[in-house]
Amino acid sequence: MATRSRSVAPVASLTVQVSSVDPTCYTQAVKHSEWREAMDQEFNALLQNQTWCLVPPTASMNIIGCKWVFRTKRKADGSVERYKARLVAKGFNQVPGQDFFDTFSPADVSLFYYSRGSATVYLLVYVDDILVMSNEHGALEALLSKLSSTFKIRDLGVPGFFLGIETVKCADGVLLSQRRYMTDILKRAGMTDCKPVSTPTTTSKTISTCTDPYDDPTQYRSIAGALQYLTITRPDLSFAVNLLCQHMHAPTTAHWEQLKRVLRYVKGTMSLGLRLRKSSSGELHAFSDSDWAGCPTDRKSTSGHAVFLGTNLVSWVCKKQRTVARSSTEAEYKALADVCAEVLWILSLLREIGISPLPVPKLWCDNLGATYMCANPIFHARTKHVEIDYHFVRDRVAAGDIQVHFISTKDQLADIFTK
Repeated sequence: MATRSRSVAPVASLTVQVSSVDPTCYTQAVKHSEWREAMDQEFNALLQNQTWCLVPPTASMNIIGCKWVFRTKRKADGSVERYKARLVAKGFNQVPGQDFFDTFSPADVSLFYYSRGSATVYLLVYVDDILVMSNEHGALEALLSKLSSTFKIRDLGVPGFFLGIETVKCADGVLLSQRRYMTDILKRAGMTDCKPVSTPTTTSKTISTCTDPYDDPTQYRSIAGALQYLTITRPDLSFAVNLLCQHMHAPTTAHWEQLKRVLRYVKGTMSLGLRLRKSSSGELHAFSDSDWAGCPTDRKSTSGHAVFLGTNLVSWVCKKQRTVARSSTEAEYKALADVCAEVLWILSLLREIGISPLPVPKLWCDNLGATYMCANPIFHARTKHVEIDYHFVRDRVAAGDIQVHFISTKDQLADIFTK
């Protein structure tokens, strides 16, 4: 199915109610005309959208001031796309229980779809950035026209750089790349000219916990957090980044050295990304793996899985299990439970947006014990300690919702997420 896509962005996303606006913050002298124009656009948009209500101040009011925040938005190649100015309230001056009572993030859905006749439209929202895709140009233009009549938006055309992710066209699909984001991380760490390595972590030894604390834990947390976002298009970094993030509370010099090794690996693999291509198969299949008692500190196991829709990798996870497994079979079975839940969610999403019928998903596991447990209703003494809530995998197999198959370790694609 041929598709056309657009990325659009509302001009104003700020919604605050303040008692007054300091006029001096708007009339400050600005060196560049681009910044003045950006400030004009932001201020006019706030007035047009009736963002605030001006009320007479009283002695009992805690008046919250405003400030301008400037940002230069750049393209994937580093060139300037536009200058952004945002007028924000100084929320740090608010008193809990007096100026506000509850803070929360609303759990609104982010994917919307519309289908009528042969036309299908998908709309993906992330804060104030929107991706729109349709198999018919007319339906796409009609939606953008309706959106622009209600909201002030900008049509940015075909997506090329979205949320720090660059879309690179290939012969048979697209490559999602974060090359510029990698460059920024290396620059922040002062490792732009570092020597690259071929692997993100060493396999010869584990990170020692008996070393001196790292003298700048804030820097460690900042770069490790940045690497987490990089795993969106770099699943090969998942295990190493997961290991680094387990020591956010008290990083040591050894942890910092391991983080630098990951950055050296990033330096040598700047051209890698996540490739998406048209697939003749709509089959959903997943690979599940786990180590056993891999953490030397608490002896908890690490689970990993990779979910494919046809030939495209659509979901992957590397995470430490919450409880200690008393056998390798239990560790593998817990990993199967996690991937089973993920596959069922993806399956329900595909059905909801009208992609059906779909064949029964296949789960691949390289542990015979865990594979047999999914089909064998009789459990012996060696498996009594396995938690009952993990047995829903067997129930799903019995209901015909999924199939679990054995795969040899050398063909286990999820192995990269556990070691």
